[in-house]
Amino acid sequence: MTGPTRIASIGECMIELRHLSEARLDLAFGGDTFNTAAYLARLAGDTLAVDYVTALGDDPYSAAMRAAIAAEGVGTGLIAALPGRLPGLYSIRVDARGERSFHYWRREAAARAMFDGEAGERLVAALSTYHWLYVSGITLSILEPAARERLFALLGTARARGTRVAFDTNFRPRGWPDRDVARATMTRALGLTDIALPTFPDEAALFGDADPDATVARMAALGVPEIVVKNGPDPVRLRSAAGDENVACPPVAEIVDTTAAGDAFNAAYLAARIGGAAPREAARAGARLAGTVIGHRGAVIPRAAMPAPETPGC
Repeated sequence: MTGPTRIASIGECMIELRHLSEARLDLAFGGDTFNTAAYLARLAGDTLAVDYVTALGDDPYSAAMRAAIAAEGVGTGLIAALPGRLPGLYSIRVDARGERSFHYWRREAAARAMFDGEAGERLVAALSTYHWLYVSGITLSILEPAARERLFALLGTARARGTRVAFDTNFRPRGWPDRDVARATMTRALGLTDIALPTFPDEAALFGDADPDATVARMAALGVPEIVVKNGPDPVRLRSAAGDENVACPPVAEIVDTTAAGDAFNAAYLAARIGGAAPREAARAGARLAGTVIGHRGAVIPRAAMPAPETPGC
């Protein structure tokens, strides 16, 4: 593999309806793995090429979504178009504290079929050539068992060839038939992971972890070499080849909307690590971008609001 480092973010982008008032909605596009891909592309420069992997329909909303993904500088060549299918849809309500609640319409979403059939086989072959693959627990939750097995096989084969895998557990209870299935699936994925990027409240909800140290210990026992536990405004808990440490998050003046804070953190962390930064510096970059994102409405903030690059070591 030559040229820029190639990373594929695999998952589901949806139509986003954000409440401006009870009767007024703003339409955009979002989804955890797309949010991360968009921020990665903004941070990448010329050394990192970011592609998004999903399936859409042949409707006007799918066409607009594809165009929006491309406008972020994210490659769309691995996005399948499935005739007669539609993208998923979700709405966001944000309370006075900036906390959000979601409602989803996605059971028939095209993204659920991205690994199906011969097209899925071709997708697996294409993804095996990437330097990095990024997936989340939401990616796993939308796939049927056979498609999930195909993805797991891809991750195992690609890692054996030198590809690295980054995984955010991103547990959402409504996406799973029950917690036993979610725990087993997440655990299996962690066994195929090079960098884990969990959020502590998710781990407490699914695995009953008492604190971030427990999350780190559990994932390390599964063989994950680099673990980055996000925990809101509390310090980021790291374990890597550089050792164990906690990285403080900078204070945020105003929290407007916490949507995509973790997705943005993951993007900045991965961009920094792929660029050669140490885990501590990468965590600082992640916390800084996440802090900026929660000061704005929506999953993907305007480009003009992106923080200026920080001088390493500051």
